[in-house]
Amino acid sequence: MDLARNLIIILITCVLTENLVLSQFLGVCPFLGVSKKTSSSLGMGLMITFVMVCATMLTYPIYNFILMPLNIEFMNTISFILIIALFVQLTEMILKKHLPPLYKSLGIYLPLMVTNCAILAVTILNVSGDFNFGEALFNAFCSGIGFLLVMLIFSGVRARMERCDVPVSLRGMPITLIAAGIVSISFLGFGGIVEGIFGG
Repeated sequence: MDLARNLIIILITCVLTENLVLSQFLGVCPFLGVSKKTSSSLGMGLMITFVMVCATMLTYPIYNFILMPLNIEFMNTISFILIIALFVQLTEMILKKHLPPLYKSLGIYLPLMVTNCAILAVTILNVSGDFNFGEALFNAFCSGIGFLLVMLIFSGVRARMERCDVPVSLRGMPITLIAAGIVSISFLGFGGIVEGIFGG
């Protein structure tokens, strides 16, 4: 029962109440840059989810069984970045070979995933939190799903904005940032949902 409760809390927290993009402002670069089309938003969201889970699979054991016993936990950031770079490169090769249109549509944002602070933040939060290995993997997966959900929602918002008569002074990035702020505010409505369900 406690395990199920913990997993539900992780799911709700990662997707709704503490979403990486809208609440913690991590991964904003691909959020603003790739969300023009639904297809590229879906591709980026799925790739980030894949990289988060795969990176967690390696970073969690490396931190607990290598860095901690050697008392070199301070090396976690650099070692995690190297692992993330490995999986981003792997993802890039797979996309280039099997999904060339998606590879082209993502452009510069694909190699920039190496420096995506959302992925690095999830791997660091997984080792610094009170997660076991299974919960860490689930947290990474749910964080990726939260990122994917926001990308898809915002791609729909941007598609709708293109059909609107936006004042000249707000066209482009200004109206995009305003819309992102409104979407972020809308997610504040989910605050307190965990406390409401589980009573604190």
